[in-house]
Amino acid sequence: MQSAPTRHLPIKGTYNVRDLGGYAAAGGKTQWRRILRADALHRLDGDGVAAMLASGITTVIDLRHGDELIHQPNPFNGHGAVVYHNVSLLDGLAPSLMGEGDVLLELYKLALTQRQPALAQVLRIIADAPAGAVLFHCTAGKDRTGIVAALLLGVAGVEAGLIVEDYALTAELIAPIVADITAGAVARGADPASFQRLLASEPATMAATLAFIQAEFGSIAAYVERIGLDQVTIERLRNRLLGEF
Repeated sequence: MQSAPTRHLPIKGTYNVRDLGGYAAAGGKTQWRRILRADALHRLDGDGVAAMLASGITTVIDLRHGDELIHQPNPFNGHGAVVYHNVSLLDGLAPSLMGEGDVLLELYKLALTQRQPALAQVLRIIADAPAGAVLFHCTAGKDRTGIVAALLLGVAGVEAGLIVEDYALTAELIAPIVADITAGAVARGADPASFQRLLASEPATMAATLAFIQAEFGSIAAYVERIGLDQVTIERLRNRLLGEF
């Protein structure tokens, strides 16, 4: 008897690879091994790459910026079995770390309002991807990845509480690599004390992000239309998450 899929994929060289399947949604549940979210993949060795391929991925979307690509190259860039895309999701965004508020919430608001073409590009890539699983990732698999995951789950009709729970799962999974992530950021010029504020994944942050989308755009469905996705593309996204595919 085949064992049930698990949300976290414990692949050596990664810490935060998670499946978006199994969530209650409008008209059913999201399907397993359709869409995966992840942290950086540069630690994968040959066995790790093979394990990733065995999970069914045929498309990888790297949401990191150019400097990250140079210092932590993606093993699937140029890999013959995978279609690789790079969309730098947070280019040009610099939230203030000086205030007392939720700096991540401000970052997510900036991304949702100022990086709409990039977000639309990512969603179109997922909608148009070939058969197999799509994996999208950033460095920790938390912020850039979390925004995209929230939009995908919202398009599928997953309720806000479950989207928040999915976001918050990152906290325990990335604990072993917080020091490594911080060191990488410091090497790129970040202040270590300020950068620590960016490593949280509190449920309240995603809850407030979803409330912002609701207040400003009406719903996630309305948001993805606003950023330029047509109904055919939106239906393809829903089908990848929910349909027989």
